[in-house]
Amino acid sequence: MPDLSRFVLCFIALSFLLSPAFSEPSKEKTDLPFALDSTRVGNLYLSGKVWGYLKYHHPAVTSGCLDWDAELLNRLPELLLLQDRDKLLVMLDAWVAELDGIDQNASCTAAASSAALSRDLSWISNSALLGHSLSTRLSTAETSSKAPSKQHYVGQVSGVGNPIFQNEPNYESVDKLDWRYRLLALYRFWSIVEYWSPYRDLIDTDFDEVLLSFVAQFYSADDPDDYARALMALTASVQDGHTNLWSGIRARPPGGDATSPFSVRFVAERPVVWKRLRVSTDLPENEGFDIGGLQPGDVLHAIDGESIEYLVEQWSPFYGASNRPSLLRDISPYLLQGAAGTFRAIVERSGEMLEIESRRIPLRSINREGGFLHDRDGETFQDLGDGIAYIKLSTIETADVSQYVDDVQHFDALIIDIRGYPKSFVVYSLGQHLVSSSTPFARFTSADLSSPGTFYWTEPISLEPKEPTFDGKIIILVDETTQSQAEYTAMAFRSAPGAIVIGSQTAGADGNVSRIPLPGGHHTAISGIGVFYPDKTPTQQVGIVPDIEVLPTSAGIRDGRDEVLEAAIRHVRE
Repeated sequence: MPDLSRFVLCFIALSFLLSPAFSEPSKEKTDLPFALDSTRVGNLYLSGKVWGYLKYHHPAVTSGCLDWDAELLNRLPELLLLQDRDKLLVMLDAWVAELDGIDQNASCTAAASSAALSRDLSWISNSALLGHSLSTRLSTAETSSKAPSKQHYVGQVSGVGNPIFQNEPNYESVDKLDWRYRLLALYRFWSIVEYWSPYRDLIDTDFDEVLLSFVAQFYSADDPDDYARALMALTASVQDGHTNLWSGIRARPPGGDATSPFSVRFVAERPVVWKRLRVSTDLPENEGFDIGGLQPGDVLHAIDGESIEYLVEQWSPFYGASNRPSLLRDISPYLLQGAAGTFRAIVERSGEMLEIESRRIPLRSINREGGFLHDRDGETFQDLGDGIAYIKLSTIETADVSQYVDDVQHFDALIIDIRGYPKSFVVYSLGQHLVSSSTPFARFTSADLSSPGTFYWTEPISLEPKEPTFDGKIIILVDETTQSQAEYTAMAFRSAPGAIVIGSQTAGADGNVSRIPLPGGHHTAISGIGVFYPDKTPTQQVGIVPDIEVLPTSAGIRDGRDEVLEAAIRHVRE
């Protein structure tokens, strides 16, 4: 879609954004100089887009000669006074002219044509959007003064390539985080994703529209919790399981400081009570505690009169996830959370609908350790009988791998359970014993600092064989708790000859994490490198697709069975 059309559509969308359902709360906004209309929102949108482009492209900024945050913070009040776009373009043009007057020393090299993900800067040559003078100035800067390979605000991890967002203050000590800092947070995050996310092409909404649609929300969010929720919704829009507002979880719905001592897991879109959690008995309020009527295997239909479908729909915008299974995984621990006291739930138990009463107790009273683990209880290495060995990675120690490799030689089959995050990185220390020849299993895309927004393919990553080699059957167990390093590990082990993956779709968030500081002492992150199979098949959002799909059932959960592991054992025996 041409940029002009995109810009017009964004302005049309404002009629929805500024409708009563999305208007500012009735409480007085003490730090807002003006109410926003569509013109001012459009001006703030375009200013943020230009600011982000210059941050990573103009040598006067990439060199670190200017405090680019301060430049924005100082100009925003003047910018907000403008009531038409023509005056804005004049102001932006003068701003770029000042930058052009600073001594520049950058080289210009053409971008290679084999990029895995190319940048789209066609908007800077759109004179209908920017005006002739500003468009010409930005286009000239792009063609004659390419960004240097060394940047002030972004670097790369040596040997890996994921970006490091450096020299980015989080302004934690600012007493009053006024509207200028809130807009700075929006612009900073949006620009980082626009130029440094290897997966920005997977975002299902036009990312320009994302920037425009959040301007009014960030401008008006003068309550700390409103601001945190605005950041949550913004980060969730990227659809990257590594991108959540970890520093603002307290403000995320449903809120409350109490819950019922059960873990919940979505199975085939149905929320099932998974395990009973341990409760501290040394707290006075828990004396004689009655857990209420919930039981493992119960399928939840409603909580206090609200259907689970409704709750998921209302909360989803604040939970960052790469795909549906991981979204439901992240929501599930909060379904029973709320204010302390009793609550009522409608559950399905053995085909019968029941209304039961249960009780929430303080979160601090509950030990959640182990409540969300899906692998087998017991030791890391186990003999399951019939020549089947079992290794789970949630407790594995690198120092023990060599002993496990020796032990497994006496077995006909090995089940490797990656339903959870590995305690240690064992991709190579264990994986090299599963192959008999050099075996590619992944390849990356990495950003080009001299061409922000462009990502290039690396050479394939391989497992190199090491004796002793296990040549028996290999079964790998995965599910929605398999994320990031766990998915990378599954990719590696899956490359072993004849290896079979059993379970369900994984979280679809892979790639070394790059942390992003945000104003107000907040932080988030993105997947910093793209991770693909050697043939360039994607894993982000897709996850690890099992060869044999097996899901638990409510009946199996009620009976305490591990139906995924059972399916793996049956497969070996067959």
